[in-house]
Amino acid sequence: MPIWGVVNQKGGVGKTTTSVNLAAGLAAEGKRVLLVDADPQGNATTGIGVDKSNLEAGLYDVFDALVADPDASTAASGAVLPQVMPGLDLIPATLDLAGAEPLLAGAVGKEMILRDALEPLRARYDWIIIDAPPSLGLLTINVLAASDALLVPLQCEFYALEGLSHLVQTISLVKRRINPSLHIAKVVLTMHDDRTNLSRQVAEDAREHFGSQVSQAVIPRNVRLSEAPGFGQPAIQLFPESRGALAYKSLVKEVLSECAVL
Repeated sequence: MPIWGVVNQKGGVGKTTTSVNLAAGLAAEGKRVLLVDADPQGNATTGIGVDKSNLEAGLYDVFDALVADPDASTAASGAVLPQVMPGLDLIPATLDLAGAEPLLAGAVGKEMILRDALEPLRARYDWIIIDAPPSLGLLTINVLAASDALLVPLQCEFYALEGLSHLVQTISLVKRRINPSLHIAKVVLTMHDDRTNLSRQVAEDAREHFGSQVSQAVIPRNVRLSEAPGFGQPAIQLFPESRGALAYKSLVKEVLSECAVL
């Protein structure tokens, strides 16, 4: 039951789009999936069709409960919204989650609280996907500590690889001090435009730097991927034959195929 964090400290790289479509794609393949929205913007929550104004509990409440009582093992269960799509459950996020950093700052084992929250849920799911915030603060450290592996969306733009250096350093520190099994499972090229030399160069540089960790599935620039969140549905469900949706379906099959070999 792997837990994968979808991380990149840079915003606008397709991180939430990747989280939502990966989770929905795994569910469409018959897997039991939990999507955890760990970004205070809550874009994964709205992107999956959940109205944040009517939520009774979210990830902030999970952190709050576990900071107050480290033995509150059912805290995460109480925040799960079941079957937001067939086979897909959600722990949502609202702007309240912006208050998690100061809440966590004074807690004992502050980097490990998300891991402790999710551990009791592992047996329920085939996959847990965490959408991390676009920063390298305590929330992201919690995502790194809770994850078995990471998927890193890499936008095909100038300085894309250079911008990953801080993330790679942070992953190395977390691996050394907190989570020895942590590793990058996939680097996924996003917003790729094969008509431009820049996209081709970034893809070439990424494969030179990360080797086989770079996914064979490449996510193109595609207007359907941008439109789908406005309808509260993943693109692979709403626009299943669009280029973007087909690319994410390829990513899902690649992930499942490789994990079956491990």
